[in-house]
Amino acid sequence: MPTTDQTTGLPVIIQGGMGVGISDWRLARAVASRGHLGVVSGTGIDTVMVRRLQVGDPGGHTRRALDHFPFPDIAEKILDRYFREDGLPDAKRFRTKPMPRVNPSRRFHELVVAGNFVEVWLAREGHDGTVGINYLEKIQVPTLASLYGAMLGGVDYILMGAGIPRAIPGALDNLAAGKPVSLRLDVRGATGPVETEFDPEAFAGDVPLPQVERPGFLAIVASHVLATMLARKVDSTIEGFVIEGPSAGGHNAPPRGRMQIDENGEPIYGARDIPDLEAIRALGLPFWLAGEYAEPERVAEARALGAAGVQVGTAFAYCEESGMAPRLKAEVLRRAAAGDVDIRTDPVASPTGFPFKVVQAADTLADGPVYEKRERICDLGYLRTAYTEDDGSVGWRCPAEPVDDYVRKGGSAEDTAGRMCLCNALMSTIDLGQRRADGSEEPPVITSGDDVRKVGRFLANGRDSYTAADVLAYLLPA
Repeated sequence: MPTTDQTTGLPVIIQGGMGVGISDWRLARAVASRGHLGVVSGTGIDTVMVRRLQVGDPGGHTRRALDHFPFPDIAEKILDRYFREDGLPDAKRFRTKPMPRVNPSRRFHELVVAGNFVEVWLAREGHDGTVGINYLEKIQVPTLASLYGAMLGGVDYILMGAGIPRAIPGALDNLAAGKPVSLRLDVRGATGPVETEFDPEAFAGDVPLPQVERPGFLAIVASHVLATMLARKVDSTIEGFVIEGPSAGGHNAPPRGRMQIDENGEPIYGARDIPDLEAIRALGLPFWLAGEYAEPERVAEARALGAAGVQVGTAFAYCEESGMAPRLKAEVLRRAAAGDVDIRTDPVASPTGFPFKVVQAADTLADGPVYEKRERICDLGYLRTAYTEDDGSVGWRCPAEPVDDYVRKGGSAEDTAGRMCLCNALMSTIDLGQRRADGSEEPPVITSGDDVRKVGRFLANGRDSYTAADVLAYLLPA
């Protein structure tokens, strides 16, 4: 089977953008250099960058990318503030970064632009393959600066899900032209539009504005209804869709209609949640299918249904090049090989309110004793919700923060039950978790698709690890 669709020239395999930092530049580069679409995760990438610098930037990769950042004064400022040549002592906390707000600070924008640039630049280094970056529509404040940073790095595709990314294609048009952009925020209780803004000219200051190319845009959707709306009502161009089913990892779209829970506490998906592929084909745009498609026969099945190919995440999440902490990878692979790993779609774990897949293994559980040890906190702020204060100003709250704080801000105590700080937990999953006052770290959480039960198939002949190239060879044996 070819690596690109013969009609569209597009890659057959999209490597899923798994955050935080699982789909890092090493994984994306390994996939892209072999002729497929390698995707980095843009979620929390500013925090990932500054924490890599604080642990000593092993290999010098972040510093090498910053040497090519078009704004050297900003790069120097970031290095001066965050780089620690000897790394961070065990008892020392990571240095903080600005929290998202409607009108972000200059330093916030600098870190977001630089973080996205670094990840894309490293993923593109040394080959002429195709690189994309994945974002969550639910994380809105960093979006515009993130897009610009990725475009400075030469990104080929933007992929976005977990919401309705209607404004993004037009924003890409304007950023490519060097024009200011704005994005309407979801603010509960707002009586009028509330927007966050980014201006490339103002960001560049005295530095001549670099030329950037407009990347393609692929919307990640769960239904033909949303795909049709985006194809028809976006005032720009969409280059295609990733059609993601509920067996995919990370955040899943909630079931259509009123959510019902089964006896295991998981959401029930039904016939209404199956996308109409005939309606999607009729849109005339390329599409990829996602959710347990990491089998050669399923790739062939998707292409027979008219898809350009498939998106695969979980199989890549446990390969040697992924950013997951090695001990966690090894533990899940050991369990998978023994047939002793399970996955749960948790309807409440994520502060977003979207169902979230959690691997049920060792110290990564979302419930029980491990959940009880998790600190209720919101100090990174990516998944906070904006709301209107009594005086009309915009406030921020998160159902994973201390319950009293959330209720004081007008939230319901019921909304906090079972929530966890995914921001900190997912940082721990890539060995960049914050150190707490008692010297402990937030326990990690591993999110995967249902296919995690079968990743042991890549461990033939007594192997205890595998590579991205092994996954691609398995998917496209011809």
